[in-house]
Amino acid sequence: MDKKELNIILKESEGYKIEFKVGISNLGKELVAFANSSGGRIFLGVSDSGEIKGIKSTNELKSRIQDIANNCKPKIKISVEDFKNVLIINVREGEDKPYECSSGFYKRIGPNSQKMTRNEIIDVFKSEGKIRFDELTEPKFSCPDDLDENRFQRFLQLAEISKTDDTEKLLINLGVAERQEGRLYFNNAGILFFAREPQRFIRWSVFTVALFKDNAGADIIDRKEIEGSLFEIVEEVMKFVRLYSKVAYRFTGSPRRENVYEYPFEAIREAVINSVMHKYYFEHGHNNILRFLPDRIRIENYWQ
Repeated sequence: MDKKELNIILKESEGYKIEFKVGISNLGKELVAFANSSGGRIFLGVSDSGEIKGIKSTNELKSRIQDIANNCKPKIKISVEDFKNVLIINVREGEDKPYECSSGFYKRIGPNSQKMTRNEIIDVFKSEGKIRFDELTEPKFSCPDDLDENRFQRFLQLAEISKTDDTEKLLINLGVAERQEGRLYFNNAGILFFAREPQRFIRWSVFTVALFKDNAGADIIDRKEIEGSLFEIVEEVMKFVRLYSKVAYRFTGSPRRENVYEYPFEAIREAVINSVMHKYYFEHGHNNILRFLPDRIRIENYWQ
C-alpha cells in the first residue's frame, strides 16, 4: 500500500470489499461479514466519508484487534498493515464458513455488513457441507410401518450381511437409524433405500428418463418418472437404456452370435449411480434426468 493507492481508495469510498472505520467498535461484525463473503479490507482511522481521522497504532491496539478476530467462531485469519496514521486490516475469504461474532452472523451486501437471516445461515451450512441431507432424521417416518422389509432383506443379501442381529440393531449399525427418547428415528439415507414409499417423504427423489426423436430434445417419443428406492431407480433407468439401445451382432466363429450395444452399459450404470448418490437433495422440485438422444445419452444431475 502506498499513498497514491490509499488516496484512490479513499476517493472511491466504501464498497463490497472496502470498509472505513474511525475506531474498533463493532469490528467483529465487519470481520465476519468479509470472511463470510469474498474477503476485504478494513481501514481504521478513516470516517465513512473517506476522511482520514487518524488512529494511534500501538501494540495494545493490534493485540485487541487480533483478540476480536480470535473470538469469532471460527477464528478469522487477518493481517494488519500499518500505514502512517491508518491501520489496514486484511481479511481473507473464510475457508470454514459461516463465521459468527458476539452479535451474530453477517455478510457483505454492497458497502454494508448485513445480518444474515436464519435461512441464509442454514443455506451456508448446507453449501459448506456442514449439514448433510442423508444424516437428517425424518420424524414422520414410523418404523416398522413405513419400513419395507423386503427391500431391507434384499440389501442385506447384496451386501452379504448375515441377519444375526435384530432389524433395529442392524439399521443402527448401518447408520440409517438412531434411537432417541425411546423411539427409532430414520434418517433420509434410510428412507431413500428402505422406505415402502420413499417419495412420500422425499418427493423430489424421482428420476426422469426420456427418449427423444431429435438431438435438440424437442420431440419426445417416450418419457417415464421413475420412483422407488435408490436401488430400484437405478435398475429401472438401466431397463429404459437397454430397451432403446441399438444392438449389432458380431460373429466370432462360435455357434452363438455376440450382441454389441451402442453404449457401454456398465459405464452408464456407474454414471446413474453417481447421479442419485450425489444429487443435491436439499433443493426441492428438481429431478435427475437421463436424456436419450439419437447421438448420445446425457445425464443431468441437479447440483447446488
